[in-house]
Amino acid sequence: MLRLILLFATLVVMCMGAQAQSDYPNKPIRLIVPYVAGGAADITARVVAQKMTESMGQSVVVENKPGANGMLGTDIVSKSAPDGYTLLLAASGPIVVNPVLYAKVPYDAVNDLAPVSQITSFQYAVVVTTSSPIQSMNELIAMAKAKPKQVSYGSTGIGGGGHLAGELLSQITGAQLTHIPYKGAAPALADLLGGQLTFTFEPIVTAGPLVKAGKLRVFAVSGPKRASSLPQLPTLNELGFTGFNITQFQGVLVPAKTDPAIIARLHQEIVKASKSMEAGRRLVDEGGNEIIASSPAEFARQIKSDLALYGKLIKDAAIKPE
Repeated sequence: MLRLILLFATLVVMCMGAQAQSDYPNKPIRLIVPYVAGGAADITARVVAQKMTESMGQSVVVENKPGANGMLGTDIVSKSAPDGYTLLLAASGPIVVNPVLYAKVPYDAVNDLAPVSQITSFQYAVVVTTSSPIQSMNELIAMAKAKPKQVSYGSTGIGGGGHLAGELLSQITGAQLTHIPYKGAAPALADLLGGQLTFTFEPIVTAGPLVKAGKLRVFAVSGPKRASSLPQLPTLNELGFTGFNITQFQGVLVPAKTDPAIIARLHQEIVKASKSMEAGRRLVDEGGNEIIASSPAEFARQIKSDLALYGKLIKDAAIKPE
């Protein structure tokens, strides 16, 4: 009799789970962005959320939860119910940099979160001002070797993509560069234009318009492939800086133990949204991104690969958080 009761209870739970999945979604979905409104990830989130709302018949509401270099919002999602109603749209920082940069992080990026899809990838352009005497990457490195620690570059802060790109350039070339951290992209760019910095690794979205306006000279991009928005530019690999690959992703994750059927539904909707004409215009043409729209398994492999890459880079360069 006990076995029959247990079997019946199991069947009831399974049926309730199947019913919940078939009804999903039956209420609004929260899409947590662990950064301030108006930034790159926030723009991506709102483009995707609008398309998902239209397609799924339920509101996908973007909520900004900034703080602690993206860790606050990420932690909120990692501790949320795994029911498909709380999603995270994060860039690389809190997922593959913070866990290897900080001694203590309030979540486990691999075990507490489940990947759904990498939406985009973006890379950096190596830029100097047009008034700079430096005309090429080789001249930049030659100057850095001739004047150790006198060639400076800025970034958005310790562990930011631009900082890590500069550290990798130092490791590959042996040049001693001086990193200047800033509280954001705008002051770093202002100092570059004002002549206080030698160069920067500038996100393509901000570098492109300034190159076209004749204010910046650009030498190469930081990723494994040329950028769609600047196809004339070679990669650093093409210029002989073998092994150079620094990109940043934006992707959606959910709490671990979310039902695979719900993850599959979310993946389907995110891919559809990110490949829409509106997303292409705003994220690629205007935002300098590449649309990836990967599967959960592909995104998981990207996270694993980036954790290894940045873990080694941060250790070898002895980078410590601010």
